[in-house]
Amino acid sequence: MTKKQNKENKTNFLTAASAYFRQNLSVLIIFSVWLLVMLLGAFINVSSRNTILSFSLDEYEVGQIADRTIEAEHSLPADELYPFEVIQGEKVAKKGFAITEEQYAKMQKLAETPEYIDSRAFTNDVLFFLLLSLLIFFLYSKGFFPRSVRKRELIFIAAVSVLIYGTTIVSTRLPVFSNDFTLPIINPTTFSILLVTILFGQASAVNCSFIFFFLVLDATSFNLVPSVFVLCSSLCTVRILRKIERRFDMVFASIMIAVFNSVFMLLLHLIFNSDMTTIAASLVGVFINGFISGILALGFLTPLESLLNTASIFRLMDLSDLNSPVMKQLLLRAPGTYNHSLMVATLAESACNEIGANALLARVGAYFHDLGKTEQPEYFVENQTGENIHSEMKNPRISVSVIRSHVKRGVEKAHQLHLPEDVISIIAEHHGNSLIAYFYNEAKKLDDSIQPEDFSYTGNPPSSAEAAVVMLADTVEAACRTLEKPTAQRLQKFIHELIHQKTDHNQLANAKLTFKDLSIIEDSFVTVLAGYYHTRIEYPDQKDPDEQTQTSEKKAETNE
Repeated sequence: MTKKQNKENKTNFLTAASAYFRQNLSVLIIFSVWLLVMLLGAFINVSSRNTILSFSLDEYEVGQIADRTIEAEHSLPADELYPFEVIQGEKVAKKGFAITEEQYAKMQKLAETPEYIDSRAFTNDVLFFLLLSLLIFFLYSKGFFPRSVRKRELIFIAAVSVLIYGTTIVSTRLPVFSNDFTLPIINPTTFSILLVTILFGQASAVNCSFIFFFLVLDATSFNLVPSVFVLCSSLCTVRILRKIERRFDMVFASIMIAVFNSVFMLLLHLIFNSDMTTIAASLVGVFINGFISGILALGFLTPLESLLNTASIFRLMDLSDLNSPVMKQLLLRAPGTYNHSLMVATLAESACNEIGANALLARVGAYFHDLGKTEQPEYFVENQTGENIHSEMKNPRISVSVIRSHVKRGVEKAHQLHLPEDVISIIAEHHGNSLIAYFYNEAKKLDDSIQPEDFSYTGNPPSSAEAAVVMLADTVEAACRTLEKPTAQRLQKFIHELIHQKTDHNQLANAKLTFKDLSIIEDSFVTVLAGYYHTRIEYPDQKDPDEQTQTSEKKAETNE
């Protein structure tokens, strides 16, 4: 490789690194602050722990043959408690020799004197947190994590991890909770996992379960009992919350979590053959911890949902209420759009259920996806009862600007209503950057030099499965209204063409949908629409309203 090539590679690397740091500067700042706080906690933990060369003083006793040589790293003067000095470099204990009373007293002085910091133990903690940082980076990387992580989510996870780590360190110093089996009684991990699961979803909560496991493992000097309990309880909590739909369900979830906590603690007592004198206290303690955690989480959810602006299941359920002022205004100002939105929501929810996406998010996003049409509802065909207003305008460019603006206005209204970012993304992306074909073709008749970009939406293609499904449902519902004799076979063919048009125009490239998903979505749309458009039998005395009106008019003329 030539020097020129080496220079080019170095330049490309520096350019890429610089671009990465610029794009992720805020995330890197959050992560750096978190790491510094955790290392500060680790330093406090080490300095207040009776260890020598990262080993606990409890592992030694007078008369025991030393399995390692312990050398004093610092000189310590005599004091009232230990009226002797320790000289730097002095061999306090020698490997292979019995520990004398004098040597053990010096070891106690080293371990308990505030001036002595176990540098090896702190170095081990630094290495541990560096490895944990790599694990966190991997768990939340774009290739592994199913969605992009927002800064508010990172800040919240960092805050609760500091809470868990700090609480665990303090608890190990309290005589009541110093036992491995009583320590989980006061640990806030269950409370934290409840909040993370509801606010940010199961994928993030599973990642946090492993992160919290390692934090408790380090804070307890690598004791397995509290760490394994934290991991089991956290993963179980995530699974219990999978089917929760209402706030009242949190009470039942809290009871189930409390029961499973007691079961896990009992199993750990049996596996580690513990002293049974603490079994009753630990079982009752973790039961209360699980139940109280659920109740506290329920109380904290409402302010946190508003503060973090998350699309939690409870908030989405509140937003799906059709009696809300926003939906009532949509019904009154744009009744055609309102009914269109309900049908799109039905299609999107059904399809998302089939492919395993967030059906509730898709339903709420569909309800609000045309929120911008409340400004000028008469410009949209579903709200028109007479002549098309665009026929009077006879200017495709003005028409397309009005049609295109409903997306921008919808996003602005969504921000004013403080809707979750996930819902706003669906509103902003439900048309992507697709071409408004009708007005483009009309303009093409007047001026052959026009460009498709001038008659396309200005948004980005859907970045999530839910946004993509809403886009497809919106397109299919609007197009199928024009289909004559909408039998299941005709619907199948028509919907297949519509979906593949979106694929051919690269509208689904960022949505992470497979061809199998598209096939499932297509079948779901056909099933719903075939049921909606199914033919009904004609009753014997049923008459055509138009024919009936014409007959009445003829009778009136005859009477005249």
